[in-house]
Amino acid sequence: MAKADPADSTRFADMFAAMGTEARLRIIRLLLAAHPDGLVVGDIQAELGIPPSTLSHHLEKLKNEDLVTVERQGTFLWYRANTETLQELLTFLYAECCTRNKAVKPHLIVKLCK
Repeated sequence: MAKADPADSTRFADMFAAMGTEARLRIIRLLLAAHPDGLVVGDIQAELGIPPSTLSHHLEKLKNEDLVTVERQGTFLWYRANTETLQELLTFLYAECCTRNKAVKPHLIVKLCK
């Protein structure tokens, strides 16, 4: 069994913390639903009803943890869920709960995802 890297634990804890508010989790879910195209800030705001300054704060926190990417196209900022980072996060969680000590049965996770 490989020894857990404390830096990984810190990194993933920061990611979980970034998604640890209802608003940020809603943003991630919305961006995943819009994958791979993403959404402009105005569309995120219209869909979720989050005030612009608050939304900007939430998007910045998600961006700082590499959970979303942002791309400027003209005057628009396009946000996308960073699926590579989310896959790393899910792999970490899966390895801890489903392979190392089998606290959760892997076949139940796969069933939930179908």
